Amino acid sequence: MNTTHLDKSLDWAQPYASARSAVLGRNVVSTSHPLAAQAGLRMLLAGGNAVDAAVAAAMTLTVVEPTGCGIGSDAFAILWDGRELHGLNASGRSPAAWTADRYAAHATMPDAGWDAVTVPGAVSAWVELSRRFGKLPLAQVAAPAIGYAREGFPVSPIIARLWAMGGQRLGRQPGFAECFLPGGRAPVAGEIFRSEGHASTLEAIADTQGEAFYRGPLAARIAAFAKAHGGVMTEADLAEHRADWCGTLSQPFGDSVVHEIPPNGQGIAALMALGMLQALGVGDAPLDHVDTVHLQIEAMKLALADLHRHNADIDHMQVTPQSLLDPAYLAERARLVDRQRAADPGHGTPKKGGTVYLSCADASGMMVSFIQSNYMGFGSGVVVPGTGISLQNRGHGFVLEAGHANQVGPRKRPSHTIVPAFAMHADGSPQMSFGVMGGPMQSQGHVQMALRVLHYGQNPQAAADAPRWRVTGGRGVALEPGFSPEVVAELQRRGHEVTIETGSGVFAFGGAQLVLKHGDVYVAGSDPRKDGQAVAF
Repeated sequence: MNTTHLDKSLDWAQPYASARSAVLGRNVVSTSHPLAAQAGLRMLLAGGNAVDAAVAAAMTLTVVEPTGCGIGSDAFAILWDGRELHGLNASGRSPAAWTADRYAAHATMPDAGWDAVTVPGAVSAWVELSRRFGKLPLAQVAAPAIGYAREGFPVSPIIARLWAMGGQRLGRQPGFAECFLPGGRAPVAGEIFRSEGHASTLEAIADTQGEAFYRGPLAARIAAFAKAHGGVMTEADLAEHRADWCGTLSQPFGDSVVHEIPPNGQGIAALMALGMLQALGVGDAPLDHVDTVHLQIEAMKLALADLHRHNADIDHMQVTPQSLLDPAYLAERARLVDRQRAADPGHGTPKKGGTVYLSCADASGMMVSFIQSNYMGFGSGVVVPGTGISLQNRGHGFVLEAGHANQVGPRKRPSHTIVPAFAMHADGSPQMSFGVMGGPMQSQGHVQMALRVLHYGQNPQAAADAPRWRVTGGRGVALEPGFSPEVVAELQRRGHEVTIETGSGVFAFGGAQLVLKHGDVYVAGSDPRKDGQAVAF
């Protein structure tokens, strides 16, 4: 598409507490850590494209932001290549020995240790993206991450706080203290941290296009460490992993079309909520008016109820994603919304039929929405000795309920919290690459970002700055400081059980990165809740 969209109604005001301005340029990178953003920028300056920038930033984040991701993470991506939109699911599957009987003595799925670790997929995402769409050699793309691991980097303030919290919770897990607690403690802000094992592992991955990790010496070390500590992940489990080009699911919303990765990710919940909001006619009231906030919360609760009942590995779902997005079904769900009263909804039954997010775009028109995660902070806490490979705890995303679509089982993907998002204009041209990291906040954050930028025309930085809400179960809703006292009082009058969360942890309301195409340039925003940065030239 050669269509140029210059949104003359874009609102450049910065009405919220952050003093940041939106960043504009023909080539942009927005991430949750400045060193990662600059690693991506280095690739663009070296003649690479947005994919090279995204992979460089993602690899660097495993070093400088290990509290949210690692070499043993999972990942997803949505990519506009200049002509076509692509979706990549690089989440891993469970080991072959993960039968329901293995977890019969558990009340819930473990959230730490080897019994929470599914096959890590992030490495396959880097390799697939680089192989199919990158311009630079993977070894060059990996160079910034390798340099920061080997030569060290200064730990940033928010990461230092999360690191200390993770060390307290996971310090006794196999390999954790050796890698992440040098001298018996977490590094403090400003302290230089080095990890030679991490550097060597990234070199091996780059030199072998990931083969060392899935079918070579690194795979052997992962499997041997699992066996030594009661885990059942094998070299065969690693060798059978594959990342899938899965396309996207989409939902019209105003003059835009919002795209998400199909299940097992939670992005479908954002699409469902947007479809309900469309049916409810959201937008009649001002953006931060209580009526607008109330409708978002109520639609999100309905979508999340369906998500928790139905979302799973797409090969095991008992309803189709398309049935959950059927306009008639979403209209039926929307009719359950009381405009004056908070509800505690259950799921519907349609007819059968700790994370890092980054966004990059380049002057050729390529745009990348990318997310990778260990899930809960450092994930499982398991770190393979001498490698820097910290492993996610995505197995905790399974349930133990017999017959549930998301019940734990062998070689199966769990329901996943992490999701990238992308918006297109109705004419099929690209509009915005965006995401909001942070566990169950992600689909809720997508709805809030889409409403603010796509429907009300806020610039990306203002949308990232704005106070957020988060549904917490039942009629519960958490609000950030910044909502007006009148809105808070009226939500309470309507039956919402409101809590105002201050200092509740930097992942509570997520971290957004947004890149909006605006004529021949991009407008980027980076969340002030993180150490992050948007950079451009």
